Order: sequence, then structure tokens, then C-alpha cells
Amino acid sequence: MKRLAVNGDQAVALSWKQINPDVVASYPITPQTIIVEAFSDYVANGEVDTEYICSESEHSSMSICIGAAAAGARALTATASAGLAYMWEMLYIAASMRVPVVMTVANRALSGPINIHCDHSDAMGARDSGWIQIFGENVQEAYDNSIMSFRIAEHMNVRLPVMNCLDGFIVTHAIESLTPLEDEKVRQFVGEYKPILPLLDYKDPHSFGPFDMPDYYYEHKYAQAKAMDCALDVIREVSEEYAKLTGRKYDLIECYRCEDADYVAVSMGSTAGTMKQVVDDLREQGHKVGSVKIRVFRPFPYLEVAKVLEGKKGVAVMDRAISFGANGPLFADVRSALFDNRSHPRTVNYIYGLGGRDVGVEDLKQVYYDLENGQANVVNYLGVKL
Repeated sequence: MKRLAVNGDQAVALSWKQINPDVVASYPITPQTIIVEAFSDYVANGEVDTEYICSESEHSSMSICIGAAAAGARALTATASAGLAYMWEMLYIAASMRVPVVMTVANRALSGPINIHCDHSDAMGARDSGWIQIFGENVQEAYDNSIMSFRIAEHMNVRLPVMNCLDGFIVTHAIESLTPLEDEKVRQFVGEYKPILPLLDYKDPHSFGPFDMPDYYYEHKYAQAKAMDCALDVIREVSEEYAKLTGRKYDLIECYRCEDADYVAVSMGSTAGTMKQVVDDLREQGHKVGSVKIRVFRPFPYLEVAKVLEGKKGVAVMDRAISFGANGPLFADVRSALFDNRSHPRTVNYIYGLGGRDVGVEDLKQVYYDLENGQANVVNYLGVKL
């Protein structure tokens, strides 16, 4: 297909149209609403066969998706912020029942005060719910990650739900260039959904989510943990196959000019793109700097992160979320990954961009200057008005 000028929400909706899922259940919430609006047009125009359900709440949306997936349907939804929080109970149930639901999350701050703009507090709050979490840098990645999410979730070694995360307004509403695949290529890549023990198979009845006594609950959690471990290899496998189809190569992390860098910044989402410009600018001035984009946050790629940061002089971890009374969530995982390294670079945390606070090239340059000069605290608040 020819290149398109679309925003991230439209790109995700297009991927859904090409996949033609069985069930979509959703409730509109900014900045995700464009996705379900655009997809509902595809439904109304007869361009897909999807059973589209506009539910009365996000809790109901996830409940419907779980029931549909358990019954044997390919099901998906989208949400953001308070909508993700409202379906909290059902997030754990989806993962525990091992239904491969795919959900796009337009990352947005959680109240209060009420704020509709970007940070990662919604996804970070759900990081231990048992969902795979993939973060996209731009519109193209939002589209590509959406397509790959189905192959990852439905893989027999995984069978876990997936969150396709994209930064609210920065990616969801910004118009960028998108190079989509042909509809038929998407369908061939994703393949036909193959349910396991569907509830509608009355000849071979099964129960999903029964009451679990101590005799078996622990083992079920262990099985989830092992499936999450398997997801790392599956994500690589799916990404390699997708690269052969599109020429666009993705991995668990993306390193930019890190090989000879002394100082490295680690980030997720759209900020990773800005970081590349910062690195290029500083390299021209003689600074030996690089950046790492964490593409897959759950399961966290500890070995890959540890390897790329081995021998560095300083590391700054950028968290677009705050954990009150603790270090930032990304910082905690990166620092943990470095524990077994022979050398431990000074690793510091930057909380930034909360509630959509703009963070530009000059702001991010200061992060590297602080690293080089040894002026960074363990926890720093970039751009806060003191």
C-alpha cells in the first residue's frame, strides 16, 4: 500500500481493520477514542465482519473480551488512564485465564487532579498484572506493534494478553507518515485464530477461572510466570518474521550509538525518538553519549539491558511515571539488571513529563551534562517548577 499521513490512533484502527477480529468491545476515553470511532466506521461500512460492542464501561469492555476469547473468538479493545484503572480487576483475570486478548493503551496520566495528557502512570500501574507490555516510539511502530501483538499473544508458548502502548496525544494524535502492509499480507501474517478449549465446544466442556484453592493456585501462577519468560523468545521470533515481510526490524531493546558511549540514557515511548536527536547533537560536540529504547517492558529484558550497559560510566533512566515512596518503575528494573555486572556504572533516575509536561531537546541534553559532571542525584525531577 502507498504511504499514508495518519495519526497513531488511525494507524491502530487500520491494523484492526486489516486483521478483521471477531469481537471488539470498547468504551471511549481520550486520547484513545479515535481508535474505536474509526473502527466503528469500518464496521458500519461493512468493511469488517467484527461484532462491535460499545459497552457501558471499561470494566465491561474487558469482561466482554475475556468472555469472547474464552468462547473461541479473537477479541480486542482499547483504553487509557482511568479506563485502564477501571478494568483493573479484569486485567488480572484475563492474564490468569490465559486468554490472548490484545489491548491498545493510549498512555495518559491518572487523576487527580484530572489530566488528559501523556505519561506512563496507567501502564506502570498495570505492570504486574500479567500482561505483556510493548511501547511504540511513533505512528509506524504503533501500527507494527499492533499487528505483531496478535502473533505474540496467541503463540502456543505464551497465550497471554498484550498491551500495545503508545503515548497519548504525542503519538495518538500527531499525524506522521505510515507505510502500511497490504490487507492480505496482514491476514496471512496474523493467521486464523485457533482457540484452545473454547467454551462453546459443548461436546468437550471445560470451565475457565474456577475457584482455586491453595492446592493449585500457586502452580497456576507459576505457569503464568513461565509463559511470560517464554514470551521473550517469541517476541524475537515474531519480530524477525515481521522484518522479512516489511524490512522493519524490531527487538526487545533498541540501542543508538551505544557501542563506544560512556554515558547512556534509557527511555521508552516517544521520548526515545527525541533522545536520538539529542545524541546526534551531542556527538557533534564531542560527547561520547548513546541511548537505549526499551521496547518491551514486560517481560523485562534484563540480560539485554545488562549487556548493553556493561562498562559505561553513567546511566540515566527516564521514567514518565512516579512511584510514590519508591524509585521510578523503569529505573528499578534497569538498576536490578545491572546488579550482576562486573562494573556498576553510576545509575540515576529522572522523573519527567508528568501530565504531558513538554520535554525538549535542550532539557534532555542537560541529563547528559549532569551525568558527565557527576551532578545528578539518585532521583531527579526534570522540568519541575521549584
